[in-house]
Amino acid sequence: METITQLFGEGENQTVFQMSLRAVVIFIITLLLLRIAGRRSFGMKSPFDNIIVILLGAILSRAVVGASEFLPTISAAAVIAVLHRLGAWLGTLHLRFGAVIKGQKIILFRDGKLDHDNMRRALVSESDLYACLRNAMHVESFDTIESAYMENNGQISFVKKSG
Repeated sequence: METITQLFGEGENQTVFQMSLRAVVIFIITLLLLRIAGRRSFGMKSPFDNIIVILLGAILSRAVVGASEFLPTISAAAVIAVLHRLGAWLGTLHLRFGAVIKGQKIILFRDGKLDHDNMRRALVSESDLYACLRNAMHVESFDTIESAYMENNGQISFVKKSG
């Protein structure tokens, strides 16, 4: 036990070596926790997926600097990773649950018209939508666009008219 205390320090007063060693251990643990949480935790970039990134960073940083005890901190982080995986899994089984935790797309343009009510709901202005149209589709008008959506991850996608 004395050797571990010498290597990792105790409390908030660590040497550069001790804090660096803690950082290495937390890095490895974080990598394992993200494997438990699943690939979508970084791939989808939805609010549901961003939660794990923010919480793991906040929780695990406490173990690096010694602000919280090591094992309870790791336990809390593991619970967050398992909850994320469980929520994602349940969201694939139950569409309503998935819609609640992951969100739903919001239609912004269809049938040749902007949907101003949905644009307000999504906090997207006309100039925002036109900027996204230019960036994504390299056109300046909706003439060739069937529909536009704000996806559950906040990105705006466009569907071209067929033919």
